[in-house]
Amino acid sequence: MSDPAGRTGIAGNGAEPSLGQLVASATTEMSALVHDEIALAKAQLRQDVKRGAISGLGFGAAGMVLLFSLPMLSFALAYGFHAWTGWHLSLCFLLSFGVNVVLAALLGLVGAVFAKKAKRGKGPQKTAASVKRTAAVLQNAKPHPRPDTSTVQEKAAVVARSSV
Repeated sequence: MSDPAGRTGIAGNGAEPSLGQLVASATTEMSALVHDEIALAKAQLRQDVKRGAISGLGFGAAGMVLLFSLPMLSFALAYGFHAWTGWHLSLCFLLSFGVNVVLAALLGLVGAVFAKKAKRGKGPQKTAASVKRTAAVLQNAKPHPRPDTSTVQEKAAVVARSSV
């Protein structure tokens, strides 16, 4: 039974597909492959951009926490340390500042981790390498040798004569 779409390589009447049909089929398949490779590269690029955006947000959050928390948290922590330990107030303010710097460093570390993940993402590079390998294989591809049509026609003539 033949495939009505002609994808099996056998035409509906039992004859082999023509060269034009083979070229059209190969062109269609190559076009689909290129479109799929482009879609894959776009998806991988989107993922890398998303990681970069998360990294930027981590760094931004670290800066905002450091900026906005310093005045409020410094006073609250300094007076809290003073009430808890009884140390001199200036030492308590320095300790409060140190706590804020450690918090900002932790948030910056989160941003750095996501930045490394975004930098390591090799999505589009992998796809480009795959496209290059596909192109290299197709450049070296050679068509299958076809049987000499004269011998095929002679055998067909012999069969035709013997059946008469």
